[in-house]
Amino acid sequence: MRIKADFDLCESNGVCVGMAPDVFDLDDDDYLVILAEDVPAEREEEMRQVIASCPKSALSLE
Repeated sequence: MRIKADFDLCESNGVCVGMAPDVFDLDDDDYLVILAEDVPAEREEEMRQVIASCPKSALSLE
């Protein structure tokens, strides 16, 4: 599975960064950067929780 972001919806609130800083980051201009798009099976549930916590529903798994 892969993490996808809808950058038109993302407001760079940083909730995902706080929950999974090894997967998400904000660049110098405060834009979301996905550091690891591929989600290993053992972290799938964790990433589902991070995605569900996005205040703008800008994240998804494919």
